[in-house]
Amino acid sequence: MLCGCHVRPLLLRGLRNIQALSETRLLRPFRRSLIVSWILREVAAPLLKKIPWISTSQTHSTEWYQQEAVLRVSLGNFLFFAIFALIMIGVKDQNDRRDSWHHGGWVAKMVIWVLLIILMFFVPNVVISIYGTLSKFGAGLFLLVQVIILLDFTHSWNDAWVEKDEQKWYIALLAVSIGCYLLAFTFSGILFIWFNPSGNDCGLNIFFIVMTMILAFSFAVIALHPRVNGSLLPASVISLYCAYVCYTGLSSEPRDYACNGLHNKSKAVSTSTLILGMLTTVLSVLYSAVRAGSSTTFLSPPSSPKSGGKKPLLESEDTESGKEKKEEEAKPVSYSYTFFHLIFALASMYSAMLLSGWTSSNDSSDMIDVGWTSVWVRICTEWVTALLYVWSLLALYSSLIVSSFRPPIYN
Repeated sequence: MLCGCHVRPLLLRGLRNIQALSETRLLRPFRRSLIVSWILREVAAPLLKKIPWISTSQTHSTEWYQQEAVLRVSLGNFLFFAIFALIMIGVKDQNDRRDSWHHGGWVAKMVIWVLLIILMFFVPNVVISIYGTLSKFGAGLFLLVQVIILLDFTHSWNDAWVEKDEQKWYIALLAVSIGCYLLAFTFSGILFIWFNPSGNDCGLNIFFIVMTMILAFSFAVIALHPRVNGSLLPASVISLYCAYVCYTGLSSEPRDYACNGLHNKSKAVSTSTLILGMLTTVLSVLYSAVRAGSSTTFLSPPSSPKSGGKKPLLESEDTESGKEKKEEEAKPVSYSYTFFHLIFALASMYSAMLLSGWTSSNDSSDMIDVGWTSVWVRICTEWVTALLYVWSLLALYSSLIVSSFRPPIYN
């Protein structure tokens, strides 16, 4: 459950876990794939035109070749993590040989990754076309995971400060919450200036911005309701995030759209949006890597000792000696390796959609992540974020109602 009362603090536990930091090594192929995709998008079009099994038609535009380069690198990266996700299915004990494959063998992994990237430039175009279609769904799923990660982070942050039970931390909570709300509403006001130019009928943009402000206000009302008894910090952070997502959606509008007040700076805005998108993607994957080694709920399999909360491993002292050898032999993993790799695989799809403009045709190949497809994906992401956050609050309220109706237990 995403409710704050059921989520362990990230900062206090995640940073102490050395094993989690080793997982961030998997960011290397992911990060390098982003760099390679970006470079090939800019320079590989002339080279791909000379490859006969790729350049099968004279009607292909430069933008098409750019998308091909991005999708082929993304497919190799996706297969790398997807293969490891399949290999790691069923790993529940650290004594499993596959556990060492997950934590080590980095040189061999890099060789496999490079070979997969190269191999993707020899597959037929139809395979890349199918992957491009599937990537849209995979990218949408990653956005959903990204939202869940954000909700988990905000609740963990809130719990970490509340558990200190000191006045200075309560003041810090209030200050950060007010600051986030001020930024969210100020930013929303700026969006009115940028995306509602005078003399234009920009009802759609106004609707998006007003809805963002209404959602931000609703978050605070629901969170502070006595029956919900939530916290203002997660509400403020989610509000600021929704304002940011609204901006990325509006800035992705076509440059010839009259209501896009930033059309004169389309190239700069497009590049900055891409950088921010990539940054949030890397942070999401990095958070999942650190969280994997410390979370009791996020990635933990049912058999994990951490998923059992505060239950002791030994029920009584009488059985301690009898179970000592068994405990030395059994070392359950603390999180799901398969799900961990799937996050990277989905992130590869999402990154490809960012760099290829969701494989939609634009009037300029210089524009990145521009088009109505990108707009609606962003706006829908904002609305899904709002729904998930409200659901997390209502889930907390429902759990309180259920617990209040439990019959008393008499000894």
